[in-house]
Amino acid sequence: MSKVTAIANQKGGVGKTTTAINLAASLASLGQECLLIDMDPQGNSTSGLGVDKNTLEKTLYDVLIDDVYIGDVLKNTTIDWLDIAPSNTNLSGVEIDLVTMESRDKRLRMALEKLQKVYKYIIIDCPPSFGLLTINSLVAADTVLIPIQCEFFALEGLGQLSKTIFALMQEYKLSLEGILFTMFDMRTNLATQVVEEVKKFFNGKVYETRIPKTIKLAEAPSFGKPVILYEPNGKGAQSYLNLAKEFLSKQKYKHI
Repeated sequence: MSKVTAIANQKGGVGKTTTAINLAASLASLGQECLLIDMDPQGNSTSGLGVDKNTLEKTLYDVLIDDVYIGDVLKNTTIDWLDIAPSNTNLSGVEIDLVTMESRDKRLRMALEKLQKVYKYIIIDCPPSFGLLTINSLVAADTVLIPIQCEFFALEGLGQLSKTIFALMQEYKLSLEGILFTMFDMRTNLATQVVEEVKKFFNGKVYETRIPKTIKLAEAPSFGKPVILYEPNGKGAQSYLNLAKEFLSKQKYKHI
């Protein structure tokens, strides 16, 4: 069975999409069959992997609203073992269209059931809000990984996010994959303080890997590449490869 992990944070600008792209790409580079689900109407994961989101005939919108088989919308990427379920601005209409539909919070989960023996890992890039798109993502997921930036306001946002996550964990079979620090600058006292506070709050669930803030990580999506292709020997690429290895070391799931 596939292991499904949602990358979620209601706060924008914390490296959520960067993490989704580069964790999926790094897992694939390590020989793991991986699928990236772009649940953000901005379609940044789609374009970040070199897929032209403006020329797509079918997207996740068609899967969620019209029951199109998800396999028919998948696109190959430049990374072996990595495919993407793309999206574009059409997905922004899903929130309204889902309201009157049955099982509106389970549409993605039902779609992914048809791919359970195709991919070992499925990574979902959630939008930076808690509407039906994010709820669908979390309902479909086995675990949720939360990227946060080492700043004071991240702690405030983390508190609100944790309330939502814990509420969903009560209702659905969802567990916390872990907390990932992004845009990390070890030279600042604030970064160290934030890490310590979060470790107290999420004991044993904080990833040891830290993702640094680098220009190459920010540039790579504009070239339609994950950082392991854009700058394979850089700090960003090595950090995400380390994250993928740490992620794999924590897994208890076995592919069937």
